[in-house]
Amino acid sequence: AGIIIGPYGIGLVKDTHSVEMLAEIGVVLLLFTIGIEFSMARLVRMKKTVLGGGGVQVALTIGLSAAAAYAATGQAGTSVFVGFLVALSSTAIVLKMLADSGETDSPHGRMMVGILIFQDLCVVPLMLLIPALSGNGISVTDVFMKMAKAVAIIAAVLLSARWVVPGILHQVVRTRSRELFITAIILLCLGIALLTSKFGLSLALGAFLAGLIISESEYAHQATSDILPFKDSFIGMFFVSVGMLMDVSYMSGNFTTIAVAVAGIFALKVITGLSAALAIGSPLRTAFHAGLGLAQIGEFSFVLAVAGKAYGLITGDFY
Repeated sequence: AGIIIGPYGIGLVKDTHSVEMLAEIGVVLLLFTIGIEFSMARLVRMKKTVLGGGGVQVALTIGLSAAAAYAATGQAGTSVFVGFLVALSSTAIVLKMLADSGETDSPHGRMMVGILIFQDLCVVPLMLLIPALSGNGISVTDVFMKMAKAVAIIAAVLLSARWVVPGILHQVVRTRSRELFITAIILLCLGIALLTSKFGLSLALGAFLAGLIISESEYAHQATSDILPFKDSFIGMFFVSVGMLMDVSYMSGNFTTIAVAVAGIFALKVITGLSAALAIGSPLRTAFHAGLGLAQIGEFSFVLAVAGKAYGLITGDFY
């Protein structure tokens, strides 16, 4: 539908910005519901998957992608940046796939979620390193300060799960107003996502943290049932917005190049995802599932690509 009605189709929708905003809400609500299904204790138990599996997957993917890009272009900065783009996978697509098949809590589901959390945490340093790759220099102090702010905001959000939010929700529930409860839940979800994005983290990670906070309260199940209708409507907008990005005439004119790039990225990411899972001791079956699940490019890769284009790291044609 997005391809047909978008600016490269019949042009029914020419300004895709509004649709992208609605799509962003869809991703936020999806991550929020996934966060509610998690818990702090479960996240702590997954630290090996998040740090070990995620770290190996991101480092391996950046290294191998950069090496392949350097062989093709001979430009070091651009090659490393291509590695950044390829390293990220789509949180929205993977979690929707897992949720629809009821596999979020399966061994490969936990592996994928852990690696995706690490990728979302990597967005801040990757974005901060773009000026350095373009040769504009980088302030180590600035990077350190922004990372410190990001850590501080995550800590503050997680601490509020125990001390602040349960009390607020209890007062809201005492009013016996279902409308007020739904409004309070959406406000918490979007408010925390916006707060984290102001500190350079992704909206998706903020929404996941908001879900974690709600999961620690006794109203988690009620919050999930109330938010589900909104989530399913808005996540549809996400897939429509992805379709609107696709230029059909460009694709048909460069089909071979695109097919080779897609096949190469898919193969490389299956290998790095599988290797990351094996590196932390997962069985081969789980590792292979995780590699296949993480083989696509992430929605945040598009955001990085826009920034890279502005700094001259990639051309409009490449984008």
